[in-house]
Amino acid sequence: MDNAFDVLRERGFIAQCTNEEAVKSLMGKEKITFYIGFDATADSLTAGHFLTVMAMMHMQKAGHRPIAMMGGGTTMIGDPSGRNDMRQMLTPENINHNVECFKKQLSRFIEFDNDKAIIANNADWLLKLNYVDFMREIGVHFNVNKMLAAEAYKKRMERGGLTFFEFSYMLMQSYDFYKLFEDYGCVMELGGDDQWSNIIGGVNLIKSKTGKDAYGLTFKLLTTSDGIKMGKTMKGALWLDEKKTSPYEFFQYWRNIEDVKVEECLGLLTFLPMDEVRRLGALKDQEINTAKEILAYEITKTVHGEEAAAKARDAAKDVFGGGGKSENMPTTTYSSAEMKEGKDLISLLVDTKIAKNRSEGRRLIEQNGISVNGKKVNDIKAVFTSDDFDSDGELVIQKGKKVFHRVMEG
Repeated sequence: MDNAFDVLRERGFIAQCTNEEAVKSLMGKEKITFYIGFDATADSLTAGHFLTVMAMMHMQKAGHRPIAMMGGGTTMIGDPSGRNDMRQMLTPENINHNVECFKKQLSRFIEFDNDKAIIANNADWLLKLNYVDFMREIGVHFNVNKMLAAEAYKKRMERGGLTFFEFSYMLMQSYDFYKLFEDYGCVMELGGDDQWSNIIGGVNLIKSKTGKDAYGLTFKLLTTSDGIKMGKTMKGALWLDEKKTSPYEFFQYWRNIEDVKVEECLGLLTFLPMDEVRRLGALKDQEINTAKEILAYEITKTVHGEEAAAKARDAAKDVFGGGGKSENMPTTTYSSAEMKEGKDLISLLVDTKIAKNRSEGRRLIEQNGISVNGKKVNDIKAVFTSDDFDSDGELVIQKGKKVFHRVMEG
């Protein structure tokens, strides 16, 4: 069986590693227990999380045991890494709900039966801590000067916005690693590269407390060629929950990524052999669209299943090859009474989430960016009723060349 470290490196995952030689040797000789943390800030995982989930799947396939650690405790604080401001504080009820949603989603990708993987929740130990005891046991192992030099805190300090509330996050995440090391023999923490400072904190804490070695490994972040995090859509985040981002919309996102990112995403987000990844990534001009279609299909298949991926692929072909018509495209249904009375176009744009708000909807119409049933509409007061439906009993609203949404009566 291939060494998981070599697999992750060849596929483009690895950004930083605490001791590359030792980590590679460890992964090749032993079946290790490792963990990745998921702060429960929403009720669904996102495309950003999916990269780390793919890494977990590769690791489990190689025989290693994942711990998916739910941040029921750390979410009460919020990780300042990569943030320009403090995260919104959630209620314990919100956090618990989100944790349950995460568990359900992760079980689609990771096999938890027969101790092949573990779900832990740091609320089980963090929420019981006594502050003074925690500072005496854990705080003494952290140097404030070194913490302030960490990228996660440095940027916030420069902006004058770091609170002590958030400053404690590194101690909590480091304690998580120590706790998992003690309870489960967990010897490695994995995460996005923005977690490097927090991971190093845990590695050093374990060394200080036990004299034993632990390891950390981070992954490259999914970004556009401009350095902006991938997975953002006109509706916000690209969610793994089909109720928040439909399989069609999910497929379309990957179908429309930049040409220069195709090979990278094929390596990171699919299980295609690397020879095929390199072949597809080398395609040029119009041929690169074939690679994009394969990329979108493979990712959607992993996240939503083969049937949903096939429907999304067929819908995309129907829409772009058949005049914007497909039974599988995103659809909003109104009652007969609503459509008889009529819906103004701006409301339709907001309801279908083609526009984030009425101001954006008005701007899209004024800029000639909206068509209804194939005809441009530039009247911001336009109203549509069931009398405007086409022969198939629907309205197809189009934004630009790539965004389609069907409106029906029911």
